[in-house]
Amino acid sequence: MSSIPSTASEIAASVIAKRITARAVIDDYLSRIDARESDIHAFNLVMAQEARAQADAIDADIAAGRQVGPLAGVPIAIKDNMCTHGIETTCSSKILEGWKPPYDATVITRLRTAGAVIVGKTNMDEFAMGSSTENSAFGSTRNPCDISRVPGGSSGGSAAAVAAGFSPVSLGSDTGGSIRQPAAMCGVVGVKPTYGLVSRQGIVAFASSLDQVGPFTHTVADAALMMEVIGGHDPLDSTSLPQPMPSLTSVLGQGVKGMRIGRLADMPDGCEPEVLARMDAAYVALQAAGATIVDISLPSLSYCLTAYYLVAPAEASSNLARYDGVRYGMRVETGDLHSMYGATRAAGFGAEVKRRIMLGTYALSAGYFDAYYGKALKVRRLIANDFAAAYEKCDVILTPTSPTVAFPLGDKTSDPLTMYLCDIFTIPTNLAGHAAMSVPFGTGAHNMPVGVQVLAPALGEQTMFRVAAELERAS
Repeated sequence: MSSIPSTASEIAASVIAKRITARAVIDDYLSRIDARESDIHAFNLVMAQEARAQADAIDADIAAGRQVGPLAGVPIAIKDNMCTHGIETTCSSKILEGWKPPYDATVITRLRTAGAVIVGKTNMDEFAMGSSTENSAFGSTRNPCDISRVPGGSSGGSAAAVAAGFSPVSLGSDTGGSIRQPAAMCGVVGVKPTYGLVSRQGIVAFASSLDQVGPFTHTVADAALMMEVIGGHDPLDSTSLPQPMPSLTSVLGQGVKGMRIGRLADMPDGCEPEVLARMDAAYVALQAAGATIVDISLPSLSYCLTAYYLVAPAEASSNLARYDGVRYGMRVETGDLHSMYGATRAAGFGAEVKRRIMLGTYALSAGYFDAYYGKALKVRRLIANDFAAAYEKCDVILTPTSPTVAFPLGDKTSDPLTMYLCDIFTIPTNLAGHAAMSVPFGTGAHNMPVGVQVLAPALGEQTMFRVAAELERAS
């Protein structure tokens, strides 16, 4: 029996060719989780029994000569805000502890159809609100590259699972950078697709106009394969784009010759020198591969954080109103209905979630709607206009994914604003609804990973993946 390959595409090819069994793959990855999960805390739930049963079913299909999908036998970790039929889905919140959805999210259905084997549900910032995975009701996740540091957030458990070798691929969600920022901090690939390209059906909503699902992987090729599996139109999602997923694996070898790469002329303050040095190296590498570097500006960039922290909390205050102790999750019994609502929400939500609900409720309240939420939507329009003007001069834009490498646990928890500033480069893409991905590109301070972010216009995934593949080759 051959050793276990490290990438999803190699695992699937080996399983389909009967060089290795799906059960052997799963047993190997479960043993890795057993060995190191207590140090990392990537998972809220490890689904060992279910994973072994799934793997055995795939092996039986192959033995019987039945068709299996392109991810046959590939272990995958799933962020704990994606509905899994009969399996606890908590969003790392006490208010949903014990809740088992009666259906699978569309992306889960597509993964199962493709033959992927779910090994567990990963830890996250509660309801995806945070940048460090320290806001979980079930404890912090630690960065596999240095367990004294954060993995990023809010999909820190999914990023850590891949970085630690607990699964070759995982799924996260990205509302303001929650896939790309942890990918950068953990040294893996992370993709936030164009809004509407991947179904949100069955994803527990944080901010509905911003949320998108995407993969974490070790390689750009695996990210392309994952996107082809989970992407494409879903009639169950009213925001799903009515078109098929474009081929991404087919463009990875096309290179960047003749492509125009946008470079921000006015870089925001706060970037570590080592991060800027890796950016310079990325520009040099792409230029050497035949691309042209073009200076561009995004004048509205300085307003992005302000707009985001009005739009996202406003949508969150509406989406999270449903958690009231009536339909699902925890319930604190009191003397009457209204006090039960208050007591349940007070006990069930963590501090950051409460902070954002209050921010959003205030921004939507009578007398303040136009001054805050309405104005934020106008800024969002300006940001989209700035991107449109920039993309007339270039094909993609390169920025740091995060202004810093992963910071120590507890370093920013006392000051929410410093935590919010971690997302300065990732938030604009969510506001515009465009595509973006983070590619690991060397190391910075403390020998921690640095990610380079590739931004592309809406439905620019093919161009984005060509640039990402070139960066991967150069790194």
